[in-house]
Amino acid sequence: MLKQFLNLKLSQKLSPQQIQLMKLIQLPTQAFEQRLKEEMVENPALESGKEEEEEYEKDEFDNNEDDYDDYEGSDNIDTDEINIDEYLSNDETPDYKLQANNYSEDDEQRTMPFAASTSFHQDLINQLNTFILTDEEREIAEFLVGSIDDDGYLRRSVQDIVDDMAFTQGIYTDEKSVEKILHIIHDLEPSGVGARDLHECLLLQLRHKTPTEYVDLAINIIENHFDAFTKKHYEKLLATFEISKEQLKKAIEEIEKLNPKPGGAFDSNTRTVEQIVPDFAIRIVDGELELTLNGRNAPTLHVSKDYQEMLQTYKISKDKSHSQKDAVQFIKQKLDSAKWFIDAIRQRQETLFVTMNAIMHFQQEYFLDGEETKLKPMILKDIADMVGLDISTVSRVANSKYVDTPYGTKLIKEYFSESMKNDQGEDVSTLEIKKILKNIIEEEDKNKPLPDDQLADLLKEKGYPIARRTIAKYRDLLDIPVARMRKKI
Repeated sequence: MLKQFLNLKLSQKLSPQQIQLMKLIQLPTQAFEQRLKEEMVENPALESGKEEEEEYEKDEFDNNEDDYDDYEGSDNIDTDEINIDEYLSNDETPDYKLQANNYSEDDEQRTMPFAASTSFHQDLINQLNTFILTDEEREIAEFLVGSIDDDGYLRRSVQDIVDDMAFTQGIYTDEKSVEKILHIIHDLEPSGVGARDLHECLLLQLRHKTPTEYVDLAINIIENHFDAFTKKHYEKLLATFEISKEQLKKAIEEIEKLNPKPGGAFDSNTRTVEQIVPDFAIRIVDGELELTLNGRNAPTLHVSKDYQEMLQTYKISKDKSHSQKDAVQFIKQKLDSAKWFIDAIRQRQETLFVTMNAIMHFQQEYFLDGEETKLKPMILKDIADMVGLDISTVSRVANSKYVDTPYGTKLIKEYFSESMKNDQGEDVSTLEIKKILKNIIEEEDKNKPLPDDQLADLLKEKGYPIARRTIAKYRDLLDIPVARMRKKI
């Protein structure tokens, strides 16, 4: 049986221009500058800087739209007909989301000279050149070095390596030969490189140290009682070795000096330093807060005078060929796109400023003295309601922008937090509770660190009735380990 239904569905579709505007809003300063450069390369009708003649200080393109209708055989180009595909990226995770970018406020861009550096694996190969090896041994050694990960570990069994060399390299050897070469790898710098696991990594580093009473004790602990050490069962270690707390403390200090990621230490000296450019700056002037938007977000742009003159030339031309009509269509497209892009940048500036201004005033008490416990509970909807913008727009500003304050440069989204009730029934920020929790843990007796239930009791005494499971959640968010792992000898 055939039935008919009437179904009303309300939906909202974003235009390509709206999508483009949202993407512009999301860009932080340095990525925005790159996007601007790309647009100026793609659209020759868009120019930067002030116009040379005063008559063009007002956008002629704005004032002469009626001229389009005078062109023979030409129709006005509707906005939807403008090709805006060039504005949109298919990359759902653009580069600017994968890194933190920044310079100080209004800095000029400078090219930073970097010294040429040798990669981690190449450095190991160079060290192998100091050993006398046969051709077969060198092939095995270079294969082993190539199998070491960026942390400095060889996370594969010797048997797997033997099989892999036979199948992929045509190198036929045995486990004994590979183990022999692996001992040579273990003599390379940084010490600990080529270890199969953390246990072996720590042992290799300790054995490279100058032997002392405490180094020998540390080797014994790691070699024979590694599990008790990792679980911080210090009483068991004291009883096993019949030593004093001071002796155990000295041995543990030797272990704590070791690097659990020997390859990472090399990499940290050679990786490119990424910078953070504040998108806003907040200053205190005569007791009042003053907000500024990084000037690099407000470029001076105008529509090309040359392109407007081309249209004027076509208008007064008596003979209009088909090719000329095609050219004027192209020019009009570029002018429309340039005009829209300039307006989009203006909207971006306004959106950024009003959003950050609302955040600044909402958290005025904090920004005046920098005390984190004075941060109020603040969610995206609070700011969206204040400025009359969509929550998603506020989120785009908060998630990707930095603000330079007298107390350091921070990601704006760090100022947002949920609220909880204190014992007075007042709303307090979860940021405030985390700060107090962190302070309590920092001041605890490290010989007897506080478990979560005791931390909950202390917070309750301070007026914050919080469950133990919530304490555990906040502790994890703060990257603070459980009480047993915080214990010091």
